[in-house]
Amino acid sequence: MKNKELSRRKLICSVAACTFGAPTIVWAQTSKIKTGANTLSVAQIVDTSPEQQDVSRDFLVGSRAAWQTINAQGGLKGRPIQHLTIEVDGSAAGVRSAIESIKSLPFCLALTGTVGERASIQVIQSLKREIPEIAHVAPWLQNSDLEVDSNTFPIFASRQEQILHAIKSLANMNVTEVGVVYASQQEQNLYRTDVEQTVTQLKIKLQSYSSTSNLKQIGQTLTSTAPAILLFMGGTPELMQFTQGIDKQTKQRYVIGLADVNPQTLLQMGVARNTPVITTQVVPMVNAGLPIVRSYRDALGRLFDEPPTPLSLAGFIAARYTYEVLNTVEGQSTRQSVLQNFQKRTSMDLGGYRIKFNAQHRSGSFVTQSMLTPDGRLVG
Repeated sequence: MKNKELSRRKLICSVAACTFGAPTIVWAQTSKIKTGANTLSVAQIVDTSPEQQDVSRDFLVGSRAAWQTINAQGGLKGRPIQHLTIEVDGSAAGVRSAIESIKSLPFCLALTGTVGERASIQVIQSLKREIPEIAHVAPWLQNSDLEVDSNTFPIFASRQEQILHAIKSLANMNVTEVGVVYASQQEQNLYRTDVEQTVTQLKIKLQSYSSTSNLKQIGQTLTSTAPAILLFMGGTPELMQFTQGIDKQTKQRYVIGLADVNPQTLLQMGVARNTPVITTQVVPMVNAGLPIVRSYRDALGRLFDEPPTPLSLAGFIAARYTYEVLNTVEGQSTRQSVLQNFQKRTSMDLGGYRIKFNAQHRSGSFVTQSMLTPDGRLVG
């Protein structure tokens, strides 16, 4: 029987506990928590604010599936790993409180799979001051402009690489201009530099559209001179709202959403009836035959009542990478010894998903994409 205790609905219900910046701590692996010298633990900070729920809940499902499978297979050299989830409300105060919680847990060896991007950036900034001896592994960090320090280990492709991949895939359309739609002022503040640098690199023109409240209206009021290709900077619910407006347009357009968008949800909701939607993802297709993807589908099928999604596969990969490096530590595992092993930034083939860091301390050039066609198909 599938374990539904940590299903998506259960995860959503836990959001209510996260208020006023105080983190909610959830031990995900065992009901009896031990904090002695023999305890091995990793922590994961998860932004459960309304605008991040859609990303965070899937990513967390994948991470939990990985850690439960790892423990079922013997854990780390025969010892179970306790997976500590710390839910925050998206505020800087919430992240600071979460970091304080981790600081007071000396048995916590690493911070892994921080999600979403705003929380990841805040964690990077806080760790420099508060816990410089801990590794921050595989955060959901797509900002290519942010300088990565020696304690942070991003393994997923940047937003800039995603945009380049998506636009180059439309090269046969002779693209000379693209539009960018920001779901809110916050998205514009976060993503504007990445978008403008990428478009400059491609030597094409850019038109920008920003929403203060009504994305549907932006879609409805696009003029005939608006570009045929539109980058959408926002999540799944916002993209759904925008396409409700753009579907009323007569001009054929393509909308490109990035890795925060869940293509399966869009498909279920009937998005792209008239407008093709392309979504990039920084992990393989969930139906791929790679060993890491097969392991993910098997774990998800055994443990959760959830469909496979790119975001939960990313969470699974983040956890597996963390485990593989932890497993290389010789002797006693401490924060310092774990960090030293991560700082080697050794290349790794993780069941077909290649991790190789560059001079900027980043890995992750892998990008693929799916298209939601007007006839209701998801084409990879």
